Amino acid sequence: MDIEVADIAHGLAFVARWNGQTIGDYAYSVAEHSLLVTDIYTAMNPSAPIKWQLAALLHDAPEYVIGDMISPVKNAVGPGYEVLDDRLMAAIHIRFGLPAQIPVAVKKQIKKADKISAWLEAVQIAGFTEAEADRFFGKIAPVMAKSLEIRLRPPVEVRHDFTARHAALMERL
Repeated sequence: MDIEVADIAHGLAFVARWNGQTIGDYAYSVAEHSLLVTDIYTAMNPSAPIKWQLAALLHDAPEYVIGDMISPVKNAVGPGYEVLDDRLMAAIHIRFGLPAQIPVAVKKQIKKADKISAWLEAVQIAGFTEAEADRFFGKIAPVMAKSLEIRLRPPVEVRHDFTARHAALMERL
């Protein structure tokens, strides 16, 4: 179980979402996305146990090893990608005291937060119109869209914030 949060945070801070095709001076990293998904998940589920907030933070953690692939590429790779992703996720969950498989209901809530994040990213930094984002990711509440702003920051800052969030959640467990 040679899985350390510092390695996850470092790797995810350097993995670009959207294949790096976003505006700004820094790539929008998977680590930054993970922080946003955690914020959205927590806002939508304020009484959620801390362990599920941790699961939200770690929802893309396997990408520190395998990178972030856009969905069409994942589909082209086939079922082998999903098997690898699932095995890595189970190991990461176990390493940090979560069940290997999280409950389906929680997974759906995290996925909903992930889609909201993707919508926001599409509109704010990836050049999509709201109508295009609605088609790909579904409509989101206008309040949510107006209240959250995507931040593009140097990887060292994002890495630090990811590690700090993880530590705070682990302390509260």
